[in-house]
Amino acid sequence: MIQLTENAIGAVARFIENASKPVVGLRIRVDGGGCSGFQYGMKLEESAAEDDQVVEIGGLKILVDPASQPLLDNVTVDFLDGLEGSGFKFENPNATQSCGCGKSFAC
Repeated sequence: MIQLTENAIGAVARFIENASKPVVGLRIRVDGGGCSGFQYGMKLEESAAEDDQVVEIGGLKILVDPASQPLLDNVTVDFLDGLEGSGFKFENPNATQSCGCGKSFAC
């Protein structure tokens, strides 16, 4: 199951609160691409797909499509805010390699 840190939960909650449309949850997915073969994607969604896995974490609904589920198993998502910028960081124990930016990986 995917996990979010308290910092990530707070950041997502702020994004949902400031969204211009009603949001049912945050989609986290894996797509082909990036410098290592797979890349992470995140998007606020107005509705869930019928085959989504819906995980509730810290009062948030996280939506994961069936193809992404095995690649996101035991992944921890954090939100970093520092001098070098802010953004989400993924820690994936399934990855055999990842790029320096932390946004893509290989299995």
